[in-house]
Amino acid sequence: MIIDVGEKVCIIERRYFPEDTVRFFTGEILASSESALRLKGHVWVYDMMKGLIRKPELRERLLYPNDRTNINIIPKYVNISELQVVIVPGKGLFVTDSKEFSLDISEFGGSK
Repeated sequence: MIIDVGEKVCIIERRYFPEDTVRFFTGEILASSESALRLKGHVWVYDMMKGLIRKPELRERLLYPNDRTNINIIPKYVNISELQVVIVPGKGLFVTDSKEFSLDISEFGGSK
């Protein structure tokens, strides 16, 4: 795999249907092989009352990338725990640290 231990990522699971849950993961690569990634970070899910929210606890997960997985590299200087999801009027849905980093995820968030 072309990803190194220590790299930070935003992994978005593509939805098959509009009613599928919006979910993604922001974290750091702990280990990688040709077919799997071990990561530590935060899970984000859609809550009908609050929008996209980050689960507070750190999680370790194994990921087997496939055609539903979109892996975005996050610059090393970004503090993963500072990331938030914001709606920018007229532009869309973004994952940002409210400093220098901003990732447009509008095509994945959709509207509920």
